[in-house]
Amino acid sequence: MKEYVGMVAAQIAQVLLIIVSKYAIADGMSNYSFIFYSNALASLILLPLSLIFHRSDNRPPLTIIIICGFFIIGVLGFFAQVFGYSGITLSSATLATTLLNLTPGFTFLLAILFRMEAFDLSLTTQAKFIGTVVSIAGAIIITLYKGPSILSSSLKSEISQHLLVKPSDWVLGGIFIAITSILSSMCFIGQATVLKKYPAEVIVMFSYCIVYTILSALASFIVGDDLSSYSLRPKKRLLFVLYSGIFGSAFQFTVQAWCLKRRGPVFITMFHPIGIVISTFIGFTFLGDGIYLGSLLGSVVVVIGFYSVMWGKAKEKIVVFHNEEAPLLQNVEENITSPSP
Repeated sequence: MKEYVGMVAAQIAQVLLIIVSKYAIADGMSNYSFIFYSNALASLILLPLSLIFHRSDNRPPLTIIIICGFFIIGVLGFFAQVFGYSGITLSSATLATTLLNLTPGFTFLLAILFRMEAFDLSLTTQAKFIGTVVSIAGAIIITLYKGPSILSSSLKSEISQHLLVKPSDWVLGGIFIAITSILSSMCFIGQATVLKKYPAEVIVMFSYCIVYTILSALASFIVGDDLSSYSLRPKKRLLFVLYSGIFGSAFQFTVQAWCLKRRGPVFITMFHPIGIVISTFIGFTFLGDGIYLGSLLGSVVVVIGFYSVMWGKAKEKIVVFHNEEAPLLQNVEENITSPSP
């Protein structure tokens, strides 16, 4: 259950990061300055951790191909985040939430294309495919169907007022968010490929954050960002950066990479719809949002789809284990029954 607990914790960190980043950008920070600070801090945290967890005696050798892999996944992740923040700014959080839940579907298709997932008519494959579709459908229900109120909250939050941004270009924002879903899927597939060849997740994520930091600084210089967007005053900006660097980047990226190495890219992306359930709870508890019929029905559908995929993954793992176990048992039986020389 460690991977499940880790991914739920990563989704909580991701939901809070979306709230913090929207508040920081509404407060005057630019996309690039926020990305720069977050990943620069994450790099400072991950550097000593990479030396602790991956000592020189058990550290895999670095090659040109591995370094190129670090750069590629960093570029994909950076552009995914830039397009995502831009799309949310141009459209709305509702549209962003809906389209970002296309990520599991894109990841599942890419995993099949790169032979990371089996493609056949077996029951396990059908369960994973149907579960992916059902989870996305549940996420769409939550975001597009409100329905009557079931529970209301009297809490009025300053943060929730900052998150209510009027859309300026709905269509362009939607295109940007859809691009984010594709780039995120490609990034997860790339991370899985790199981790297979270089199974040192903390070093991989450190390199990932370094590429993020460099690209965000270059992009900020090219677009001519106002230097005031890099100011950490008032103090709440510093708190936003501390949270995003420690939990939004260092913690979340490393936990996702660890789970990805152990369970594969489809496993971690299937927790994206679960993030909507978490955001609904956080919104009701801390932001003064109500719970509506659409949220309840959508959450139930998301859970059904999630368990369908996890059931397929579990059954698939058992089948693989049995297939690997049979030759071993056969060799043991032959050694037992064969006469001694």
